[in-house]
Amino acid sequence: MAVGAENMGNVKRQLVQLFGVSLRATVPSETDVAPLVDACIAKSGVRFGDYQCNNAMGLWSKIKGKQTEFRGPTAVGQAIMKNLPPSDMVESCSVAGPGFVNVVLSRNWIAKSLQKMLIDGIDTWAPCLPVKRAVVDFSSPNIAKEMHVGHLRSTIIGDTLARMLEFSHVEVLRRNHVGDWGTQFGMLIEFLFEKFPNPEDVNEAAIGDLQTFYKASKVRFDSDPEFKQRAQQAVVRLQGGEDTYHRAWKQICEISRTEFHRVYERLGIQLEEKGESFYNPYIPGVLEELNKKGIIEDDKGARVIFVQDVNIPLIVVKSDGGYNYASTDLAALRYRINEEKAEWIIYLTDVGQQQHFDMLFKAAKRAGWLPADDGSYPKATHVGFGLVLGEDGKRFRTRSTEVVRLVDLLDEAKNRSKTALLERDTAKGWPEEEVEKTSQAIGYGAVKYADLKNNKQTNYTFNFDQMLNDKGNTAVYLLYAHARICSIIRKSGKDIEEVKRNAKIALDHEDERALGLHLIQFSEVIEEACTNLLPNVLCEYLYNLSEIFTKKFYSNCQVVGSPEESSRLLLCEATATVMRKCFHLLGIVPVYKI
Repeated sequence: MAVGAENMGNVKRQLVQLFGVSLRATVPSETDVAPLVDACIAKSGVRFGDYQCNNAMGLWSKIKGKQTEFRGPTAVGQAIMKNLPPSDMVESCSVAGPGFVNVVLSRNWIAKSLQKMLIDGIDTWAPCLPVKRAVVDFSSPNIAKEMHVGHLRSTIIGDTLARMLEFSHVEVLRRNHVGDWGTQFGMLIEFLFEKFPNPEDVNEAAIGDLQTFYKASKVRFDSDPEFKQRAQQAVVRLQGGEDTYHRAWKQICEISRTEFHRVYERLGIQLEEKGESFYNPYIPGVLEELNKKGIIEDDKGARVIFVQDVNIPLIVVKSDGGYNYASTDLAALRYRINEEKAEWIIYLTDVGQQQHFDMLFKAAKRAGWLPADDGSYPKATHVGFGLVLGEDGKRFRTRSTEVVRLVDLLDEAKNRSKTALLERDTAKGWPEEEVEKTSQAIGYGAVKYADLKNNKQTNYTFNFDQMLNDKGNTAVYLLYAHARICSIIRKSGKDIEEVKRNAKIALDHEDERALGLHLIQFSEVIEEACTNLLPNVLCEYLYNLSEIFTKKFYSNCQVVGSPEESSRLLLCEATATVMRKCFHLLGIVPVYKI
């Protein structure tokens, strides 16, 4: 049976196609039945197959009572198995319990699939998603405030979601919705004028630490009524477009961007800034449209939108006539749908903003910008994440109760990695540049992976000792495992490209087959991680791959010097290839020797 090109690397989708044919033959009268196929999970260490089709019970509940040849779900399952079209990928099938159809994949087919990936490249295993263009709104720090550990999760999770979508053939608009507009700028600009009467003197070195500058201006604002009044007038003049004020605003923004860039450079993050100020000119038109549609109402002097199932309204114009986050977010959402033609808009913030986005999306549905059905496109999704905690179980801070600067945190991770690396005999003769690059890869990778392996909605405890441990589910363990695989290939003395061209993979040992099966499930794992926006699903897959390779395959299947050397070298190369793609999607730089 021919398989669609878009499903070539995705085992689950290929089986869905096969079972779709079988279901149509089994119950031709039931036209709306979608095949339910999943990888089998071992129960008490026993697995009855590699995949399972679970349609029989649901089908039986639909057809019983009608005129039917079947006498229960088991008979339905047996018919589904009998009607399965012949396929090279299936070695055997069996029916268990109330009609579960278990499928064992052909060893030969798994081997050929791996061989084809090694020749054609792992990008042929990229899943195909039902969207062509998405916006991922992540990181989004505030101008004039340093990036702190609170921005870590948005930046890391957002980057990984963007990478997974990009791998899946989605054009991703990576948006940094920085807080670069609002009343705080009046305070900052006025303080800047006070400190530097000559605008030519303003630069990063003169201002120094931006966070300190911000705090000093806030103290001034809170304690000096005359300064406060001047700051409020400065906001009006900035928003009115006066050149001097606009230039001062741009200077403050530019100094902040330099600070942000230090973090993004360390983490390898690519972003395009479209801050609050970008959407500001669009707000009046958006509010006018909503007003004409009768969606905006007056409430205690403010202009608001009421949405379903929420007691409080979404304030879009404050009682003093000013705009707020909701005004900007509505303008941004409309721009992303209508101008940027995004089919999926994904927002990364902490879970505390869940209600705000729920109300925003409901307002957009009232306006007709988003469909009422959450399963249709365009759609907007809020990805909320938990807090980063210290070992005391409280929000992660320094001893001075300050929130930890992100750049300091990353540098400490790198420095700790470097110390551990230099304690290894193998690294003692390395050039300084190689030590530095490897320390960065391990240190920054450890911070990322410690975050990404958790369910994003839960809080997680930041602990350097745990994340930099070379045992257990850590980036260090995974990077070392990859380096060991590369070492095995090097020790063989073989040119792996030549082996790819001339050798064939055989999966005769049960641990070779177990490794091969896990490798070919890569595509469906990425699809699940993308569809549900869950990077931890990818982390779990990567960790399990490393465990299967190390504790099953490598422990029980000699590679170098064995009669099966060429086949097993190809399995090593396939594992390293999949690991490297996983690392890339997680924003982690692989290491090749350790």
